[in-house]
Amino acid sequence: MTDSGGVLDILCDIDFELQRGQTVAIVGASGSGKSTLLTLMAGLDTPTRGTVRIDGTDIFALDEDQRAALRARKVGFVFQSFQLLGNLTALENVMLPLELAGRRDARAAATQLLQRVGLGQRLGHYPKLLSGGEQQRVALARAFVVQPALLLADEPTGSLDFATGARVMELMFELNREQGTTLVLVTHDRAIAQRCQRLITVEAGRALEVAEAPA
Repeated sequence: MTDSGGVLDILCDIDFELQRGQTVAIVGASGSGKSTLLTLMAGLDTPTRGTVRIDGTDIFALDEDQRAALRARKVGFVFQSFQLLGNLTALENVMLPLELAGRRDARAAATQLLQRVGLGQRLGHYPKLLSGGEQQRVALARAFVVQPALLLADEPTGSLDFATGARVMELMFELNREQGTTLVLVTHDRAIAQRCQRLITVEAGRALEVAEAPA
């Protein structure tokens, strides 16, 4: 990108491949480019050069509508700020991506997954009536309900207290194992990072380390 000082390289010389079902933590200081890397992996931002492939598809060879369609089928998101739609109930929030995909079983599938994350009694509640931990569990259910090939999580426990964040992460790893989804998460929490199979450290826009996380 370009700013008042000229060209600014946010990320450069980053090259790695992820295996299906793998859990990967991206760590680094604030401003190192972690979240930018995540948005590039999703095709939400477009790089000056380079590419990202999801299930063999070069996502930047697609136009914007095609990338959106691919994301709807293959990519799930979990954000620190939940990003739930306030005018929809918990059930409706989770049903939405299924309805957009034309799934006739949207209500049944969404209900089942909300029960799975312990919110079977909160189906008709709007986000403002849910605690932060409950809202993040709705966001988890919404992300996993389409059984994505890739799930991207940006500081998913950053706005939660320690105990609630730990419960949310446990659910995320459980769903990852059950569905075989490739999980990539940005985190400042080293304890969470150590639970992942791979650790990618980003510093000043470069991946200085791509390694197996310690057992």
